[in-house]
Amino acid sequence: MNFTETKVMKFYKKIKILKPAQLSIEKISRKIDISIVDWEYSSEVVRWQGKTKVFLNGELNDRQKWQEFGHEMKHVLFDVGRQEFLPEKFVYFQEYKADHFAYHFCIPTFMLEQMKPLTTRIIMSDFNVEYSFAAKRLEMYQNRIISKGG
Repeated sequence: MNFTETKVMKFYKKIKILKPAQLSIEKISRKIDISIVDWEYSSEVVRWQGKTKVFLNGELNDRQKWQEFGHEMKHVLFDVGRQEFLPEKFVYFQEYKADHFAYHFCIPTFMLEQMKPLTTRIIMSDFNVEYSFAAKRLEMYQNRIISKGG
């Protein structure tokens, strides 16, 4: 597994989430003590006085919210500082990395490895993501297997 896949697996195992059916914004946020707030603007993370809040756009459907939550969790787990004070190129880099991280957070490799058969529709259903997100993640997973020669 690569760095991201390993970090995601360790995170989920630490909070005892081992199956797709256990993945939810509510369960994860409760286990790591962060607040979730629906609001009308784009999603973001705010840290204040030792507390973390993830603001999610309330107009998104459940699948989109889960995907956004995966993106924001990269910021929660790995990023520091306020983006408005960071160089624009660095913010772009953080956002690119968060987009990539969301695929692994929402559809962890260690869970995919336990599933047979793997189709876009099964991934979409089991991990509560949109079809295009599931298709992209399946492609990423298959490319990883091909690159390892197996």
